[in-house]
Amino acid sequence: MPLHLEIVTPERLAYSDEVDMVLVPGSEGELGVLPHHTPLVSLLGLGELKIRKDGNEESFAIVGGFVQVRPDKVVIMAETADLASDIDLERAKHARAEAEKAIASGYVEEADLTAARAALSRALLRITVAERRRREGHRNRG
Repeated sequence: MPLHLEIVTPERLAYSDEVDMVLVPGSEGELGVLPHHTPLVSLLGLGELKIRKDGNEESFAIVGGFVQVRPDKVVIMAETADLASDIDLERAKHARAEAEKAIASGYVEEADLTAARAALSRALLRITVAERRRREGHRNRG
């Protein structure tokens, strides 16, 4: 029995399909979900979400939100969800450089520094996910 997975962001339905397994970046660490998993709701952290289906693996860069697990369905409600194959590596590297520059400039406002650190974390995650996909080849759908 496969598991139905939906990944939803405020902007769109990022993914909807039957899968064999989901590895979720929870706020307290990685959570593996197989069909018939015990129901739960948990916070998501910043990290790589991995989907396994028919021997293939797809990855998303996930930032924050919640995961709801039922025995036959997983719903990911994330702030952002970027499919590895859709990440523009050069754009992510540019975002990293801009965030590093903002942090190094010594903001006076703590909120600005916090925003720059969050932008740096998101950029580093996207770079990691995109580069891993490149190294591992095109095992992913698409």
